[in-house]
Amino acid sequence: MRDFLPAEVRKRNYVIGIIREVYEKYGFEPLETPSVENLETLTGKYGEEGNQLMFKILKRGEKLQQELAEGKIKSENELSDLALRYDLTVPLARVVANYRNELPKFFKRYQIQPVWRADRPAKGRYREFYQCDVDAIGSTSMITEAELISAVSEILERIGFSDFTIRINHRDILRGMLNAVRIEEAKHTDALVALDKLDKIGKDGVLKEFAMRGIDENAGVKLLDLFETLESAGNSQTLERLSEFMSGQETGQKGVNEISQILKFSERKNIKVDPSLARGLSYYTGAIFEVVLTSGDFQGSIAGGGRYDGLIGMFGKEQIPAVGFSIGLERILFVMEERGMFPAELTASPADVMVTLWNEESAAESLKLAGELRSKNLRVLVYPEADKLGKQFKYADSLKIPYVCVLGDAELAEGKVTLKNMRTGEQTTASRAEIAEKLKADE
Repeated sequence: MRDFLPAEVRKRNYVIGIIREVYEKYGFEPLETPSVENLETLTGKYGEEGNQLMFKILKRGEKLQQELAEGKIKSENELSDLALRYDLTVPLARVVANYRNELPKFFKRYQIQPVWRADRPAKGRYREFYQCDVDAIGSTSMITEAELISAVSEILERIGFSDFTIRINHRDILRGMLNAVRIEEAKHTDALVALDKLDKIGKDGVLKEFAMRGIDENAGVKLLDLFETLESAGNSQTLERLSEFMSGQETGQKGVNEISQILKFSERKNIKVDPSLARGLSYYTGAIFEVVLTSGDFQGSIAGGGRYDGLIGMFGKEQIPAVGFSIGLERILFVMEERGMFPAELTASPADVMVTLWNEESAAESLKLAGELRSKNLRVLVYPEADKLGKQFKYADSLKIPYVCVLGDAELAEGKVTLKNMRTGEQTTASRAEIAEKLKADE
């Protein structure tokens, strides 16, 4: 959990601004939810790892004292009734279930808010971080997946990324492959948790996880060998080989057909069908995505998501289809900083011009001048104390403010302003009516 100084906030706002602009361009509407949710709302939605990483909030005050006195709290799990938001998808599902009659049939929403995970901090990984989610509710059509891929791709390109691949898979393909190597259904979740770690712990690590979870090693070897043979294959070849591998598996073939539809609807050339992609969150039911960079030192995804047709039904009577994508703001900012991708003006000055303060008697005129310049859409900083002019210039220079307006006794008497260019040292004198135009002309 970090503090953000002004330069960092400007960079964050720049990226968030692009994300918001593109989401709205695709017809998505803004939504916000509370930082705190009922613990039961979040529990059981993220798999075993997610349950362990939630920031739980202890019961408080009289309620806690009463339950302790009555002996109702018998375990650590009973100490909490609330938790900090773990992601933005589960709160969205709760909102849709609660407000279904007030929302359109096909609800498209974006949400940019912080989430919290009691994780071990690492490079590009924090305990408090922002997610930038976009979700389409109410349709089973693969057109929604194609639109989300298009929106996220446009955002990344607008920011300046060209070296990214969108990995795509399907939960039904994963189930079909597990069935094909005869892993019993009761062990499917354990197998997917292990497979989701493939890029972190490698083939040997996954096989050890399989053994630890009581899954047949030969089944794991067959799966991992399949993944290796398909690494350099094209999408059509991969889907064809998967159909053969899952021969007779109706579930797996459904997944292949839906991925084929997404590829048909999407014009993106950087989509890669990757049967090893698992994504650990347990609420996914259909297509799953992950965006990875193909060059540079950064390892890991910068965006991801998938279809979750069963999640909203957990909070209401109606099963409502949904699909979403989440952009990892912190990771994107980290990579942009490493690559020097931010526009130069973001690290520049907090103001276009500074107005000096000659003495206490002239303070009202300095403030008045600042107001006149601000009315012309200039960013203006007023030096807050009467001080030596040299010190005021030095202060403006330390903030990289490009111009200083000097309003001394002579200028006040003549109704003029001296404008100093802090880059060149050049000084010009002009009337107060002209000074804003001079600044605008030099921008």
